[in-house]
Amino acid sequence: MKPLARLTDPRVRRLAPLVVALQMLAALTEGLGLVLLVPMLGLLADPGATGGAGLAVRLADFGLPTDLASLLALFVTLVAIRSVLVLWRNRAVLELELALVDGLRRRAWASLLHADWRMLSALRRSDQASLLISNLDRVGLGINQLLVATTTVVTLLALGLAALAIAPLLALGAGLSGLLVLLAYRGLRRRATQLGEALGTVWNRLHAVIGESLAALRTIKLLGGEDRAEAAVMDQFAALGEARHAYQRSTGLGQLFLETGGAAALALLVWFGLTVWHLPLATILPMVALFARALPLLGTLQEAWQRWLHARPALAAAQQLIAETDAARQADLPAGPPPRLERTIALDRVRVQFAGQPGAALERVSLELPAGAIVALVGPSGAGKSTLADLLAGLTAPDAGQLILDGQPLDPAAQRAWRGAVAYVEQDPLVLAASLRDNLRWAAPEADDARLWAALEDAAAAAFVRELPEGLDTLLGDGGRQLSGGERQRLMLARALLRDPQLLILDEATSALDPANEAAIAAALGRLRGRMTIVLIAHRGALTRLADRVIRLESGQIVDESAG
Repeated sequence: MKPLARLTDPRVRRLAPLVVALQMLAALTEGLGLVLLVPMLGLLADPGATGGAGLAVRLADFGLPTDLASLLALFVTLVAIRSVLVLWRNRAVLELELALVDGLRRRAWASLLHADWRMLSALRRSDQASLLISNLDRVGLGINQLLVATTTVVTLLALGLAALAIAPLLALGAGLSGLLVLLAYRGLRRRATQLGEALGTVWNRLHAVIGESLAALRTIKLLGGEDRAEAAVMDQFAALGEARHAYQRSTGLGQLFLETGGAAALALLVWFGLTVWHLPLATILPMVALFARALPLLGTLQEAWQRWLHARPALAAAQQLIAETDAARQADLPAGPPPRLERTIALDRVRVQFAGQPGAALERVSLELPAGAIVALVGPSGAGKSTLADLLAGLTAPDAGQLILDGQPLDPAAQRAWRGAVAYVEQDPLVLAASLRDNLRWAAPEADDARLWAALEDAAAAAFVRELPEGLDTLLGDGGRQLSGGERQRLMLARALLRDPQLLILDEATSALDPANEAAIAAALGRLRGRMTIVLIAHRGALTRLADRVIRLESGQIVDESAG
């Protein structure tokens, strides 16, 4: 429970005691209302009495009226007050639940964002999405049930005190029966935890299959695999349904036994009260009302407890992610201006080993790139090209060796600052569901339109943007205009150039483009020659022909260097 315990959200500190106070007041008013049934029933049985039973005498001792009209008015007042308190409590409970879940979600997301890139690159995106969306929603439901269980316990305690005030023997017998019932359900609660773990696994698989299928829609259609893709996703939904059915069967059986056993215990206690202890009807009837109120509450407590245990594995997964990403958190280093690249950027005998991989991604790699040059990194998949680019960008620190700028090795603080001078265009770049202007300003929030158009011109993207009916205000992404692959890459190149980078990296940026679009991007890069150092990760084509130098990697080592 550490992520919950460490929350510092002021809403939590304010709402937690408020929820406790409101629940205690609501339970107190309900208990008092039920206690008032005893003198009221006594007066109904004997209108000439003054409430005659011991409870009526105690009410009089507190200065409260004991005539029937006053007792009825007091009873109605207590019910109204309790209704207001419950309404207020329920709103506070919802706010507290949202504050707790939002705080946990914020911690998980912040931990991911601030973790070391090497650790992040090893995580499966589908697992992260499943955790941040589905699992934390389950945590929210679990917290809700935990709060329900807490409020139910308080209400049961208030009813127990009321029952003790009316008939101590019956109250003790009912309390003992309730505890025995809860103890009998230990197996179901263990089963709930197991089912919760299974549900988390199913959600992870479902997110993975859907994510992979959406990313491969073109391939699925070209291969005629629509039916297989449909079956794969629906199999996971079926597994999800079966996991939910299994939990429903478990809770349903528990509710059945609880209600049946509770009714039998109530009947037995009433029989004892009337035939063995010879309690008056005016005492038995309020006790029956108390028991009738407590029995469904006991069921609510058992169900809430079981639901919390069912959701707890999701909280454990969130805790594990936060712990892992916190352990890999980047050091909080003082911010400073990025170092200037004037002559060369170099790697000296660097080695990178990823956890769980049999061999090193890079092994004793050394190279020196002149400032302003265009360099192509080529080689088969898995050769280490992207890892090498991450080192040059300062995203990854080598396990051995150094990143050197103008002969000066970069310490962690300088390496972090160096990222501010690097722009990166990926093979499948992110286009936000926002205006074209906002997509560009992601790289430079303060950039005015003149600066945006200058970047678009440099990226050979200004022409197609001018042809858009809305221009810079065109909405992109989901629900907006869908750009072609070439348009998207040129737009992302413009966004990268808005950073005015000293080092520009393009990772397979034209691998999926037609020759015309590849040529357009190559021409744009050619015009940038000398303004910045450009590293191209590519297999072949116009970009490699553009390079001043081609470096070939295989199995994490440089095997060849040649002039472009």
